[in-house]
Amino acid sequence: MTFRDRADAGRRLAAALAAKAAERPVVLGLPRGGVAVGYEVAVALGAPLDVILVRKIGVPSQPELAMGALGEGGVVVVNHDVVAAAGLSAEDFAAVQRAELIELERRAVAYRGDRPRIPLEGRPAIVVDDGVATGSTARAACQVARALGATPLTLAVPVGPRGIEVTMLGVADEVVCLESAGGFFAIGEAYDDFSATTDAVVVELLERARR
Repeated sequence: MTFRDRADAGRRLAAALAAKAAERPVVLGLPRGGVAVGYEVAVALGAPLDVILVRKIGVPSQPELAMGALGEGGVVVVNHDVVAAAGLSAEDFAAVQRAELIELERRAVAYRGDRPRIPLEGRPAIVVDDGVATGSTARAACQVARALGATPLTLAVPVGPRGIEVTMLGVADEVVCLESAGGFFAIGEAYDDFSATTDAVVVELLERARR
């Protein structure tokens, strides 16, 4: 399955989640691309849309390789195997974590301004991203949502690794993935148009969803 773009992926994902409209969930998009997908889900389900802020903690010499993730509420996920393989110390990890925390706080202000987060305590939530590769960011996002009181919690993505429905059940109550890929893959391979989503687009979609 190939998606034209994130909007197309969001509409197809929304169709698979249609039954959840009755639960009145909060849709939580992972910036940036997950917000573009999540917007379509929120519109289709008549649900509120918010961001779930998580930052990948990358290996210093290979920033795209996640050795963990940082989320709101002080949630930190560590991939100990990657940290060990890269020969990094706890101090090395903490240094990258501090830098990512600055960016996470910047995004909170950029995306929400002075508006508070949508309360999640005791509410169903759907965490949406434009795809899952290693799973560390999605895992952190689910843990953040749980820490903020969301229940039950669904992780919904257009594309992810084979077996994601099993590997992510420890952090989500349900996993919805439209397309599974075996072995290592790049999320962008599932899209005709995987151009970057900007901060300005994220803010626009959040504003549009509120209206």
